[in-house]
Order: sequence, then structure tokens, then C-alpha cells
Amino acid sequence: MKPTSDYGADAIKVLKGIEAVRKRPAMYIGDTGKRGLHHLVFELVDNAVDEALAGYCTTVKVTVNKDESVTVEDDGRGIPVDTHPELGVPASEVVFTVLHAGGKFDSKTYRISGGLHGVGASVVCALSEWLEVEIRRNGKVYWQRFERGEKVTELKVIGEAEATGTKVTFKPDPEIFKITTKFDFEVLKERLREIAFLIKGLKIIVQDGRTGEKVEYHYEGGIKEFVKYLDEARESFFPEPFYMYHIDEETETEVEIALEYNTSFVEAVWTYANTINTHEGGFHLVGFRSALTRVLNDYGHRTGLLKENESLAGEDTREGLTAVIHVKLHEPQFEGQTKTKLGNSYVKRIVERSFYENFYRFLEENPQIAQKIIEKAKIAARSREAARRARDLVRRKNFLESDSLPGKLADCSSRDPERSELFLVEGESAGGSAKQGRNREFQAILPLRGKILNVEKARLDKALSNQEIRTILSAIGAGLRDECDPSKARYHKIIIMTDADVDGSHIRTLLLTLFYRFMKPLIEAGYIYIATPPLYRVTKGKKEWYIYSDEELDKLIAEIGEKGVTIQRYKGLGEMNPEQLWQTTMNPETRTLKKVTLEDAAEADKLFSILMGEKVEPRRKFIQENARKVMNLDI
Repeated sequence: MKPTSDYGADAIKVLKGIEAVRKRPAMYIGDTGKRGLHHLVFELVDNAVDEALAGYCTTVKVTVNKDESVTVEDDGRGIPVDTHPELGVPASEVVFTVLHAGGKFDSKTYRISGGLHGVGASVVCALSEWLEVEIRRNGKVYWQRFERGEKVTELKVIGEAEATGTKVTFKPDPEIFKITTKFDFEVLKERLREIAFLIKGLKIIVQDGRTGEKVEYHYEGGIKEFVKYLDEARESFFPEPFYMYHIDEETETEVEIALEYNTSFVEAVWTYANTINTHEGGFHLVGFRSALTRVLNDYGHRTGLLKENESLAGEDTREGLTAVIHVKLHEPQFEGQTKTKLGNSYVKRIVERSFYENFYRFLEENPQIAQKIIEKAKIAARSREAARRARDLVRRKNFLESDSLPGKLADCSSRDPERSELFLVEGESAGGSAKQGRNREFQAILPLRGKILNVEKARLDKALSNQEIRTILSAIGAGLRDECDPSKARYHKIIIMTDADVDGSHIRTLLLTLFYRFMKPLIEAGYIYIATPPLYRVTKGKKEWYIYSDEELDKLIAEIGEKGVTIQRYKGLGEMNPEQLWQTTMNPETRTLKKVTLEDAAEADKLFSILMGEKVEPRRKFIQENARKVMNLDI
């Protein structure tokens, strides 16, 4: 077959500036779905936050307007409006229409900055149906409008102003955001609350013009209050969290750490650099962990709490630890374009030295707390050894060669993880139907008997002694905790399939807790899904329909009429025969799967602690506040 055309220089397309953003938006904001849509807001908020970090902004206001446009307003210095020396247009116009233009590249303008790529405002402008900017500066109010990245008016003075600041209103372009242009107020609130915790004293006002909801975040205690917020559902050892601040004179790097220990078995450490969530860690986390292990061992040996030949491993010292680490530095280097891992190696030394000195002093001043921490770590060490023995039982090799679990896993014939699916099915009856109805080539079935252990309330060794948990871990084969590696998973779709009743919801929550606490990388890789079996089967004459929501049922009844209609409400998967289960819930052509994602890891961690932890009061409060959102409650 002959090629249709020559491949020459004229085939190489050069996309300039805004055109490139509109042609390949995912390169700049990750995707054009829900996450990318909200990223537009955060790009503008980051600019306001940089003003706050520079000491010029005290209040940021974010408003979702009734028409699904968003306004971000700050009381910073205001974007410069004088003529740009090279381009001959107002600097504010350059900010919104030229990629890689901004004050972030000049360390004199912003000593510390999170928005390092310099593409924020121009990308938002390019991906908006329209954007208007209002600047208060030089005693005047300036205004300009853009549409799809192009200016449609010149910058003009529309009034006088005593204060300074910037106000940007934009409406996402439906040509780009085809899935949705509707903002989720909860997503905005969670990220903005996090920013308010990280910048002590900054006031962030968030309001939803569609519903009238308005919240204000303002934390004078900064990350110390963040730790208390994260630990709301846990029993702390500390009357008040430990807090330290240090600035390195040589590099001007600032280190802030707040932490406390609690009675849980969970490690919850959150790291940030210049307000950016470095959820893959980096050198600040390495320095912190190294110092924590060393300081507890040194203090323990000096005080006799640890015997001479006794030492704590790093993971022992972190059981029940909740900590927030925030470093602010010049020109942070983030590994990868997603800014998730801090790569400045000198930060390790600064964090390690400053945290060791400050926390050692804290232990000396609080010997009773120090004793509790070390005693907890010693128990964790003994449990770790028991868990190591139990961990050997969940190796893939042992599981496949063992006959201790005959017939439990009905594996698929495919050995390609990308094609393979594992269904975790509630109950033997539904498991039997799923085995009969599945496509044996790429679908594996693992029936679960009853409810698994709540791992939020159990140490690793106890969790691994649970038969159902061992079976799940063995079948998946990716390992657990720090060893969990998505590339080793035997299935790239792990689908939780439970009944549509209260027990089914509980089992689903227990499984999600297991994945979040033991195999979080699988969630981050996008391997965990929830099946959505139908709620109803509607028949009229020889016709039948499977219905997945009450709204869908109402719509169907309105269309076909009530006369001669039979409605069956499914509460259990076992009520469907294999063919029905395949067609409604398992067939890739007709099913609906919900992918489990982590929009906000810190908020997810807190929520699991509230719902599955020991404390009753936070759970009661959560239920009272969210009861109105409940659907399909069994009575």
C-alpha cells in the first residue's frame, strides 16, 4: 500500500501560544473532564496565593456564579498595567494572552511561588468562552475582556479605587469541556480549605451563587490546626500538636512541621512545598522520616525506654502518626510535570537537622508523651514481625500452589493484566451467578463470605490473619502498604460488586477502607471500580427494562404508563440469574462502572477515620450533617 503523502517539513505543525492550548488542553490542565475544569479555578487561586506568600494579600474570595462562571478576587498588589517593554501592550494583557509570561520567573518579584510554570492565567483565558479581568491599581480600576484567549476590548479605566487587587471572572468553554462545565462546590471547598491551613492568617471566602452557600476559612494556627482537623476522629496522645518553624539562613528555605500521635494504627503524613501537595513525597519527607526514626531511637536509648540492643524501624515510629510538613523554598524542582515529588536534595539536610533538634527538645520537655510514643512504637515493632510472617501467606506463588482455598477464585484465562478484571462479589449465591455469567477469558470472580475485618481498627498482623483479606491480597498480587506496586497487579480492573442495600454498602465501605489503607497505589493508578447493578426490573407485556435510579424509573413510567406494569426492586445480586447479571452489571458493552479516585487524599483520610474509626461522636455528627443526601435507604 502506497503512502498517501510525503512526510516533509510542511507536515510539521507549529502551534503558537493560545492555539496550542486549545488544540491540546490536556497537556496544560491534565484533562478536560471534572478535574481539569476545577484546575482552572486553582490556577487563578495560585496567583492570589503567591501574592499572599509574598506578603501582599490577606483575603481571597472565590465565587461560583449562577451562570457557572467563577470569580476569583484578591486584595494583592494588582496585576501591572503599564506597557510591556518588549511587546508594547499592557502587562496585564500579556499575562492573559502569552504563555510562559508572568512574574514567577523573577525571584525578586516572588521569592516563594507555587505557580512556577507561568502558564496559569493565559491557559484559563484560552480555555474560557469569555474572561474578564478587573484590576485595582494606581488609584484606578482597569477592565478588559477576552474570548477564547483573544482580547475583544482594550484595557480601559472604568473607575477609581482606593484599594489594590485583582478580580478575574471566567466561564469555561463548552467546546473544550464537553463532559461538564458545572463546578462541584465540595471539590473547590476542600482544596481552598487546605490552602487556608497552609498559609497562616490568610482568609479565604468561598461562596456558591447557585445555592447561597457560603463558607469562610481562616486559620491563625496554620498547619497546627490542620493536624487537629485531620485527627478529629482519632484519640490523640497530645493536648496540643507539636509545632516547629525554622528558616535556613543560607538558602532562605522555611520549614514548618506539625504533628501528633494517636491511638490508631494509621500513618497519615501530608507533605507540601510552596502550598503544592507533593503526594509522592520527596526530599522533605525523606529528611523528616530519617530524623524521626533517629530521634526516637536516640531518646529511647538515652532514657532507658529502649534496651541497648533494641531499636525501632522507621515504620514502627510512624504508627498512629499524623503530620503535616510544609517547606517554602526558592525555585523548587518537582519531578514530572504533575508537581508531585520535591526533587531539591538540599532540603533533606535542612528538614532532618531542624526537626531532629526541635522534636528532641519536645520529647525532653514532655517525658510522659515521649514514653507513650516509644511504647506504641515497640508494640508496632512486635506486630511488624508477626505481620511479616503473615505477609508470606499472601504471596501470589503460595496462593496458586496451595489447595487451602479450593475453588474460591475463579480465575480468567488471560494473563494480560490490562485486559483482566477481578470481581469481588458479595455472597456465595451471587458469586455462583457471576461465575456462570462471566466472560471466562478476561473476567475473574472472587466470592466473599460475609463482611471483612475493618482494617481501620486493626493492626497489620491482625488484618493479615483474616482469611478473606488474605485471599483478596493474594488474588491481586500487588503487595501491600509500602510494597504495593500496581505494575505487579494481576488485574487492572478490580471491581467491587455488592448488593444495593445497607449491608452491601457496608461491605463496599469495608473493601474501600482495605484498599485505601493497604493498597492506595491501586486507587491512584485507577484500578479500583464499583459495579452499579440495576435497582429495578420493569416489565410490560413482553418488554423489559433495567433501571438504575429512581429518577430513571419515574421517567420510564411517565413514558410507558402505569397500567400493566410490573416493577421488581432488586436488593440482592443473587436475585438475578447469570444472564441478567452479565447483561446488566458485567458486560463491558452495557454495564456502568464507577472509578474510585482520590480528589483530595487528606479529606479522604479524614473521612475513613470518621466513618470507620473508634470515635463515635464525629461519626454521629457526620451522619446528622449528611443524612439528607442518603438515597435508597432500606426501611
